[in-house]
Amino acid sequence: MGRTTKADPDLIPDIEAFEERAAIAEYDGGLTRQDAEDLAAQVQGFQDRAHYWAWLRVYFEKKRLG
Repeated sequence: MGRTTKADPDLIPDIEAFEERAAIAEYDGGLTRQDAEDLAAQVQGFQDRAHYWAWLRVYFEKKRLG
């Protein structure tokens, strides 16, 4: 997602749930941290962890959705 990418208002991330799910998948599921974060992001409707973090970056930079 480039600097001109707009945040999709249908995707509202839950950071606490993301971190918890990633930690469980990593430690209990034996996934790498990257794979665990991909899984946690996908559960919330994002493509992967890069899409999740890019969405948050855009959202906070713009201070608004859309």
